[in-house]
Amino acid sequence: MLHRTNPVSHIQDKIETVYPFPPKPAPLTEEQKQTHIANIKRLLKEQDAVLIAHYYTDPEIQALAEETGGFVGDSLEMAKFGNRHPAKTLLIAGVRFMGESAKILTPEKRILMPTLEAECSLDLGCPADEFTTFCDAHPDHTVVVYANTSAAVKARADWVVTSSIALDIVEHLDSLEKPIIWGPDRHLGSYIANKTGAEMLLWHGECVVHDEFSADALRKMKSVYPEAAILVHPESPASVVELADAVGSTSQLIKAAKTLPNKQLIVATDKGIFYKMQQLVPEKELIEAPTAGAGATCRSCAHCPWMAMNGLSAIEQSLTEGGEKHEVFVDDNVRVKSLIPLNRMLDFAEQLQS
Repeated sequence: MLHRTNPVSHIQDKIETVYPFPPKPAPLTEEQKQTHIANIKRLLKEQDAVLIAHYYTDPEIQALAEETGGFVGDSLEMAKFGNRHPAKTLLIAGVRFMGESAKILTPEKRILMPTLEAECSLDLGCPADEFTTFCDAHPDHTVVVYANTSAAVKARADWVVTSSIALDIVEHLDSLEKPIIWGPDRHLGSYIANKTGAEMLLWHGECVVHDEFSADALRKMKSVYPEAAILVHPESPASVVELADAVGSTSQLIKAAKTLPNKQLIVATDKGIFYKMQQLVPEKELIEAPTAGAGATCRSCAHCPWMAMNGLSAIEQSLTEGGEKHEVFVDDNVRVKSLIPLNRMLDFAEQLQS
């Protein structure tokens, strides 16, 4: 592998971006929840649809996906499940780039989302035109983009990656001595560059959830729970990652929860992960990592505000209304171009498992 003394180069100074967060869905009574659930189950059967949910959606949405023969996973696992499932309609409970990825991979299927307004700060922070301009200025670089990007950004990329496979793909490219443009998560990009020694130009984006975790507050929490292991997603700041006993994607952290011997786990990622993690380790105590210091405030409070838009009411509406509020469409020219780097990732993943 080719190693370099200064593998990471940022393309811009830190810019404080304030994203407009959506309003929280109105709480439902237990009777309303049960009515929505019954209607959703019926509509899924009538429309030959399957519910595919991300780990960061609310627990009741993940439970509904499991109960109806659907799926709960990270973005790579969601894409693979939807690609092989025979249902004519895929109902994606997540954020918009996940619905777009499903449409790119299975254009013959109807792709629905509870709301197309479920955004992602990484996607919002990486506009396709600006990113394309930067890539065009460095034509000798291989363009690797995180899955948390628009279809148009994927169309400009050579590779698409998720956090569960990014390290393997960058190691592969570095072994070929290929300099890399990485976008958009700067924390994940820095983590991978430091692990691999790869030469990488980093787009300066971040996840609003993981960027808020505080190393100082995490140290204080560790002093309260000295026997606890710390689990961290690599989208977190480097100072937080340095404190971790396990670093990885959502699916990798869930596996780590089982393999680590500790009975207490401090988890620094979206708290939606607790549903599946607790299923796997019911005997362990899961503790939310702090997102701010004493007296400070947080914006996301360890839960993606756009993921929270995937409520039972919105899921039922997507199945009854369809249309422009819920159905995902991708320009065919963009879809064909973005399919190339997506398929590279999926093919690479299959080779790793073989």
